[in-house]
Amino acid sequence: MSFITSFLSAVFWGLLVLSLLVGAHEGGHFLAARAFGMRVTEFFLGLPFRYHLSTKSPRYGTEFGVTPILLGGYNRICGMEGNLDDLLAPALGIVQREGRVLASDLARELGIEEDRAYDILAVLADMGSIRPYFDPERGEHPWQSDYPAAFETLRRDAGMLTEYDAGHDFASSGTTDAGAPRPVSDADAFLADETTHTYRGKGFLARLVTLAAGPAVNIALAFVLVVGSLMTSGVEVNANSNVLGDVAEDSYAQAAGLQAGDRILQVGDQTVTSWVTLCEAIDRSLEAGGNIRIAYERDSATYETTVIIPEGQKVDAIGVIALMETYRPTFPEAMSVAVSYVTLVARTVARIIMPQHTLEVVSQSSSIVGISAMASEAAASGIADLVLLAAAVSLSLGFMNLLPIPPLDGGKILLEIIQLITRKPISARTESAVSYLGLAFFLFIFCFAVRNDIVRLLGIG
Repeated sequence: MSFITSFLSAVFWGLLVLSLLVGAHEGGHFLAARAFGMRVTEFFLGLPFRYHLSTKSPRYGTEFGVTPILLGGYNRICGMEGNLDDLLAPALGIVQREGRVLASDLARELGIEEDRAYDILAVLADMGSIRPYFDPERGEHPWQSDYPAAFETLRRDAGMLTEYDAGHDFASSGTTDAGAPRPVSDADAFLADETTHTYRGKGFLARLVTLAAGPAVNIALAFVLVVGSLMTSGVEVNANSNVLGDVAEDSYAQAAGLQAGDRILQVGDQTVTSWVTLCEAIDRSLEAGGNIRIAYERDSATYETTVIIPEGQKVDAIGVIALMETYRPTFPEAMSVAVSYVTLVARTVARIIMPQHTLEVVSQSSSIVGISAMASEAAASGIADLVLLAAAVSLSLGFMNLLPIPPLDGGKILLEIIQLITRKPISARTESAVSYLGLAFFLFIFCFAVRNDIVRLLGIG
């Protein structure tokens, strides 16, 4: 029964922490994309799944939701997928003219193969300019594995704005519903205007900020969590007191009868008034060799004892432990700690792409299994420990996503920089091939991390 309880606790806290952090990450992408006027059709916590809970925002047109597979999250920012095609404009013009078009009819009118027609329609749908039409009479549904036979226009206001565009007004006269014809006089000009509402249609800086916004939010959130936790909950530090916090088991001090709560008054010939002077006196006595005479106070009475040090044996400590107290750092002190911690995590993550350090870093990594177990333990210890764990995971999530490996955000940033330098777009085929290599690399890391977690949890390593 205890195993089931522990398992359920780990699942709950692990999914809670990861979902909140992934939500913050995707929220960064979403806010940046919307700030630059990009269309965003979906914002989900969890991996895509047919059954989910969602609601559509009347302001953004975005479908916000959650799926049962809480192992990630995603945004669908328009204009990030597919190859550009010379026939995009005429194809869009045809859909606008007809209202709803079969891919086969579009292919016939443009004089192209049906597969190419589907590719063009898919790109236009990804731009948020049209949408697939799922015909129940054909047995089609939104979660089928392939595209439906037809695509249709979107609902547009008098100014041709869709529900995904800021400032749309469907209450105005001239609004047309989805699937209704809305002819355009200049298809090329209309496509150019549509492109300005997408990721691809924005400038390099806007695309760069949108990609970096997710990791940046994770790093900023971790920074806030660390500073806030340190300042509110504080940290346990050694109290500069001559009162013992504890005595180590089977130590020389325990053998001499010393106990937690004893106030040490004298070590040898040296009077003790603080933890610093106590340590100095013990070190001096150990260096001199021989037994150590200690005077202490317990329950308002004074006693003496002798710590027996084995003759001829090198001893570094007698086993007394400092009294602990909670210290709440000031804002500048907490900021300094947070900066040091963020820098440490950044350096550790960066070592994963250095061949000479990859296996070393991976051998110390944890997967969702280990994170879930740690989250459960942290929750049992208290909110402060859970917050600090969330900060650590958030930092890792942020910096891992900045690694220059597609399909991570850092990899996409790298591709954007390459395109800026070469002034040539990278083909979807090349980008997909590189992304598959990146996925293979992270699958290796994931499998290795899962193995690490299982070994640690079972205690067989």
